[in-house]
Amino acid sequence: MDFQLSDIHTDLASTVDAMLGKADMPAAARAWAAGDRTAVAKVYSQLADAGISGLLIDESHGGSSAGAVEMVVAVEQLGRHCAPGPIAESVAVLPVLFRDADVSGRYLSELAEGRLATCAIAPLQPMAPDVASADVYVVVDGVLSTASVEGTEASVDPTRTLSRVAPDKQLASGVDASDAADAGALATAAQLLGLGQAMLTIAAQYAQSRKQFGKPIGSFQAVKHHLADVAIAIEMARPLVHAAALGIDGQVPEDTDVSRDVSAAKVAAADAAHLSARRSLQVMGAIGYTAEHDISLYITKTRALLSAWGAPAVHRQHILETL
Repeated sequence: MDFQLSDIHTDLASTVDAMLGKADMPAAARAWAAGDRTAVAKVYSQLADAGISGLLIDESHGGSSAGAVEMVVAVEQLGRHCAPGPIAESVAVLPVLFRDADVSGRYLSELAEGRLATCAIAPLQPMAPDVASADVYVVVDGVLSTASVEGTEASVDPTRTLSRVAPDKQLASGVDASDAADAGALATAAQLLGLGQAMLTIAAQYAQSRKQFGKPIGSFQAVKHHLADVAIAIEMARPLVHAAALGIDGQVPEDTDVSRDVSAAKVAAADAAHLSARRSLQVMGAIGYTAEHDISLYITKTRALLSAWGAPAVHRQHILETL
């Protein structure tokens, strides 16, 4: 099976990359962490106008009628620019959840227009991330409801919070949230890929400019090996993410276990991003620990997303049980 992206996909990635690059997302992320969401809201409004928010939403509800492949391509770019907010939930989880629950089209239309939303679906995501400035939903025993926030805790990522929520207004019953949870795991995997790639780029640029003994540290074999290991891990994870997206889009053989492919993608992307964070710190040294350097935003977000929509150990267990 060919996992190479088409020109349409590369153009999509370039469009999202250009939008986020102009917005200075590290500065916007710091403002978000301080409670000022104006800059990020402007960016998400632009992404919605470009159809990014509604990639998994049908045209009849204002979406783009695209698929999971397009979704992971766009979300990887959001990861590369360290965009804050409930990305996986707004772009992937809730579009699938609302579709499967057959709720009023108004909810899908609002997502396509760029409205942020978040949710909790136990056991993979028992707490709702980033409830500020977002609509909150929860699924309990097959019942989809709006949710009220009972308590919020800080995360290792200064731009991310986790909240305990309780059901409020019931929207649908008999809801199977498994596909939505898979969409969340896949979107998070794509986000981690982008984070890992960005940290590799930052570390490589630092290695080219930082000199010791009269030479750039990037010329030393040990540093080259560190960065090469990361590059290999990311490139090995990306086809798994694309394969899982193809599975969700129904472009694989009928006997394919798509949920298992999603778990494999989440494990590989999480491992690659975690390796990228560790090796970036090793290459950059003490400056990588400072909150003033942008690498700190990427490292803390990576750490926070490792367990989002299922920790690697959970997905490894799922893979084992389905083999």
